[in-house]
Amino acid sequence: MLLNFLDALRAAGIPASIKEHLLLLEALDRDVIARRPEDFYYLARATYVKDEALLDRFDQVFARVFKGVLGAEGVEPEIPEEWLRLVAEKFLSPEEMAKIRSLGDRDEIMKTLKQRLEEQKERHQGGNKWIGTGGTSPFGHGGYNPEGVRIGGSSRHKRAIKVWEKREFANLDNQKELGTRNIKVALRRLRRFAREGAAEDLDLDATIRGTARQGWLDIHMRPERHNAVKLLLFLDVGGSMDPFVTLCEELFSAATGEFKNMEFFYFHNCLYEGVWKDNRRRFSERIPTWDILHKYGHDYKLIFVGDAAMSPYEISHPGGSVEHMNEEAGAVWLQRVTRTYPAAVWLNPTPEAHWAYSHSTGMIRELMQDRMYPLTLAGIDTAMRELTRKR
Repeated sequence: MLLNFLDALRAAGIPASIKEHLLLLEALDRDVIARRPEDFYYLARATYVKDEALLDRFDQVFARVFKGVLGAEGVEPEIPEEWLRLVAEKFLSPEEMAKIRSLGDRDEIMKTLKQRLEEQKERHQGGNKWIGTGGTSPFGHGGYNPEGVRIGGSSRHKRAIKVWEKREFANLDNQKELGTRNIKVALRRLRRFAREGAAEDLDLDATIRGTARQGWLDIHMRPERHNAVKLLLFLDVGGSMDPFVTLCEELFSAATGEFKNMEFFYFHNCLYEGVWKDNRRRFSERIPTWDILHKYGHDYKLIFVGDAAMSPYEISHPGGSVEHMNEEAGAVWLQRVTRTYPAAVWLNPTPEAHWAYSHSTGMIRELMQDRMYPLTLAGIDTAMRELTRKR
């Protein structure tokens, strides 16, 4: 079974090696954990998973390989699969539901579940005590109880206090477009901490050394530690980017919280001689792109966010912009910017499988020297690695 587990992890894209497998076997041989399914789950996860983006994938593989083994704490018997089939459903009126009384707190419910598992010897359905389906018992599924343990089945009343085979990190998958929290996780690869500014934090080590040396309390302060990476963020807005507004908002929110030294600007389709910070004043309050190149140093990292979907003429020809008469082609401005800021990437919210169908996407990708990445957790992670690469 453990070899099948190793093969299943590899098939799911989790880089599990023989060395890690042998380490798990050694840990089991030395009894480093109690003989409980939950303890084995956490030991295996700590051994095999080195990237939090793979936690959800691990949970899915574990549930598939060891289905029926992982149970409530302290429960040894397996739940027969046939008990988990929904064979009847009991429709209760609001008055009947109101009469059902909960067992008490979580500890009492789990204690009672253990007792029922020890006492129950056969399949049960439609009742109010045993583990089964379609009744008012606190244990099972397909019925109703204001507080209960769902065993199998799907959630109906959203009130179970423990769900077996729960995937603890269902929102962490590096193949998905993610929310603000998980985008922050990916952006953290682009970190270089430094202490600058006013001395406002207590330096505990220096205070201890100074106090021991002087013989009296010698307090030392130091500047706050923060991410010293400087970032320029250019966001494509409008038109074909409208379906990706929510995703771009999440990226913008995550970047704002992660980088103290960040400047952002908007553009449409391709970069030209002017950008803006307020979309309501995009025509009246434009910022010359030349000013940005002269104001921000070469040590800034540069991230473009856009679907790169447009007419090829918007990139290759003067006057190709759909909004104004641009004197120089968009390609000229992209080349200037990437020369000024060598650490530059492009994040594309369009699925990577669709890029080949857009000629303009291929042009932008070539101008970016193939540094275009999908706006997924894996894509952001790879892009941050590129930005931190020494040049």
